[in-house]
Amino acid sequence: MSRVFVVNSGSSSIKYQLVDVESGEAVIGGLVERIGEPGGDAADHSEGMRLVLDRLGAAGDDASFVAVGHRVVHGGSLFTAPTLVTDEVVAQIERVSALAPLHNPANLAGIRAARAVMTDVPHVAVFDTAFHQSMPAEAYTYAIDRDVAQAHGVRRYGFHGTSHEFVAGRAAALLGRPLEQLKLIVLHLGNGSSATAIDGGRSIDTSMGLTPLEGLVMGSRSGDVDPGALLHLLRTGLSVDELDRLLNKRSGLLGLTGRGDMRDVVQAADDGDADARLALDVWAHRIRHYVGAYLAQLGGLDALVFTAGIGENSPVMRARAVAGLQHLGLSIDDDRNAMSWREPREISPEGAAVKVLVVPTNEELAIARAAAALAG
Repeated sequence: MSRVFVVNSGSSSIKYQLVDVESGEAVIGGLVERIGEPGGDAADHSEGMRLVLDRLGAAGDDASFVAVGHRVVHGGSLFTAPTLVTDEVVAQIERVSALAPLHNPANLAGIRAARAVMTDVPHVAVFDTAFHQSMPAEAYTYAIDRDVAQAHGVRRYGFHGTSHEFVAGRAAALLGRPLEQLKLIVLHLGNGSSATAIDGGRSIDTSMGLTPLEGLVMGSRSGDVDPGALLHLLRTGLSVDELDRLLNKRSGLLGLTGRGDMRDVVQAADDGDADARLALDVWAHRIRHYVGAYLAQLGGLDALVFTAGIGENSPVMRARAVAGLQHLGLSIDDDRNAMSWREPREISPEGAAVKVLVVPTNEELAIARAAAALAG
């Protein structure tokens, strides 16, 4: 038996998959949404989890899978690897929830609900931040008062770690080389986006920071902004909550164009919208900024890897991201880039010294594998 039940619990939803670890296939999957909302699927996460089991039917019996794998966004500095869930682990996740108030409480609601109804199998927490715990101190330290930073847990943690680690492994397989010998930059580009420098299979730097707000331009998140600009906005009338909403919900592509979906922005740019054209330029500029910085940190590069929704599915934005980087050995073959299929592939020209790859991510499979390995 090699099946793992994977739970990704949000504030008002439970996304789930029953994954066969050996085949890599999702046997069953679905979404319970609008939890706690009028007309929603369930009144709370406990009722939502019972609804999930009803949908699974016989496949949802504890005897049909070896573990339950839970995505947890923030593990702080406490968790460096997938961890068996105990009451103490739940309490530790709760203690670091101040670092991710929009995510961790929802993750915990899913964990508690699942543990209450799936009592005969181990539960495993897989943390978005864990992969980045290998970063050296000079990469994760912010230059603020050290006592204040320590007291409040302020440092770079990084996110999308489960995806970055999974994609790096698949990139190594595609290149036919041991991961331990490779220098990679992985671009996880979707509604949320991040870049990571990976040296020998270890994260040495990443663009997201204390929260998933820092770094690249995203669907509705700003990415990098001068902290002085934020202080200016606070001093000139915005409240803390208004500033939070501005940076997380009204910025990025949405803030620049009124459109949060990259496909809509690309179409608007093609139709001559000046704001959309500028947004795409800003988006690509920020990516090139990080690629150049990480190439310097790595001291060389074997492959640049695109993944996630935009990275996997938008040839035009992949081309924009790499444009002008030929002097760094990075270029794209137009015909290869235009191909659309779900397998890992190379899109750089034949014989290129630095490869450019497209590698589909699968965070559910990565969580399932981690949970199965720990439970086994």
